[in-house]
Parts: sequence; C-alpha cells; structure tokens
Amino acid sequence: MRVLFIGNSHTYFNDMPHTFAGMVQHLTGEKPEVTMLAYSNKDLAWHREEYFAVRFALLYGNYDFCVLQQQAHPFPEEETTFENAKRIFRLCEAAGTKPVVYMTWAMRGESQVTEQMSSCYRRLAAECGALLAPVGERFEQVQQAHPEIDLFWTDGAHASPYGDYLITAIFAALLTGKRDLSALSDDGVDFQADFEGENGLPLAIESVEAARVRLDPNKTAILRDYAV
Repeated sequence: MRVLFIGNSHTYFNDMPHTFAGMVQHLTGEKPEVTMLAYSNKDLAWHREEYFAVRFALLYGNYDFCVLQQQAHPFPEEETTFENAKRIFRLCEAAGTKPVVYMTWAMRGESQVTEQMSSCYRRLAAECGALLAPVGERFEQVQQAHPEIDLFWTDGAHASPYGDYLITAIFAALLTGKRDLSALSDDGVDFQADFEGENGLPLAIESVEAARVRLDPNKTAILRDYAV
C-alpha cells in the first residue's frame, strides 16, 4: 500500500503518517509506504497553487490512496473547499488513486462548528466518490463520552498523542478494511513542537526514539473502539 497525505499541521503533527504506517503493519503484516506534502497553515487553495508538486507526486508516485486535509481553524467556505479539492481529485482519477477525505475537528470548546465541518466533508466525499475518514465526528464523540482522554495539544487546536492515535487508527481501519484493531500496540509519538524555537524557527524532537511514547492502554483501547 502506498499513501500520499496532503494537508497542513493537522496531518504532520506527532508524525501521524508514520504512526499510521506502523498500525497498518500490525494489522496486515506489511508496512505501507507513506509520503507527506504538509505545510503549516496551508489550505487546499495553497496546495492547488503549488499544483505541479502535487501533480508530479500523484501522476508518478503510484499511490493507492491520497488523503486530502483542508485547513481547519478557521474552516474555509464550502465552495472554496469543493473547488480546490475537486481539482486535486481529478489528478487522483487520472493516476488511478483512490481519494480519501480527511474530516478535521473543531477547536476545544467550539463543538458547534463540528456539524458544519461534518456536513461539508460528507457531501464532498459523496460527490467525488471518495472514502471518508470521519475524524472530526469521532473527536466530538470521544470528548462527550470520555472527557478523561485529552485529544488536544496545549493550544486546543492540534491533536495530542492520544488525538493522533485516534486519527491513525481511523485511517488504518478505513484503508485496510479491518474492524478488529485489538492487535494494535499502544505506541504513540509526541514530537513536542515549538513554533518559536531556535532563532524563531520551528523546532521538534530530532530523535525518533525520544519522540516515541507509551500511551495508557486503557485509553487506547477506548480509542480503538471509536476508530471503526
């Protein structure tokens, strides 16, 4: 399996595509190849402007799936989201790549935005024949039922290691078709991002081993139930 992730920090936070690859390996015995085009604060309009990088990746990357993530905070107008997503999905069609819509989530304390995001993403997936990863809806469900599991990073916008565990489990279940996730480990990643690091430049842990974290197995078991 080859997967291209396109998005911004909600894609690259806590090395999410890497955790996804590990989960798929646990479920199938084969580790997928993952690639990421994700840049801070960028929306699908920006990725469309950088059309030739996306075009080359899709036409020559032999990807099975392309996961597309729109800007989340603030969430752009639905018309803008559809216009730019459909342009990228046309490239997916030309390359024989299955598009996957990555539904993002509302900020902490702004659950009223979830319905708007959910409606937009569900209609986009239906109109484009794409798979839908209902991450935002699952975030809302977990927050309501299990407030003891903090899915948010300190800024209340990005995902914590537990949030990204839920995200990757959703993608792993969706793209493999597996509904029994009991084989998944409790490993996560926390790259401890600092967006005002050395000389004002972003900084994160540079050691793979230091970034790995062992999550509470009681909490990850709950999250796995929400991933399918």
